[in-house]
Amino acid sequence: MSMWQIIKGRWAMIVPCPHCGGTVAVHGLGRKPLNITVKNVCDALEKHHNVAAAAEELDCSRAHIYGVLKKNGLSLKDFVDPAGQKKSRTKHN
Repeated sequence: MSMWQIIKGRWAMIVPCPHCGGTVAVHGLGRKPLNITVKNVCDALEKHHNVAAAAEELDCSRAHIYGVLKKNGLSLKDFVDPAGQKKSRTKHN
């Protein structure tokens, strides 16, 4: 059985330890950050031209790819043309 308690000014869940059976305070429940750079996302999108395939390569969700693009002011249209044609990030004169 678990319960919540404030420890050192932060909420912590008190849970039984699966190894020793004692109680343990757990902070920071949740997923660790993925730390996938925008360069890696862009490279994967240029390679696959498909969000699902890029997400599979990077071992993340499609939503994470869209979030990285949005955070950096980019969109999927910068990498994939709606007609299925490849697009390049670099502009040619």
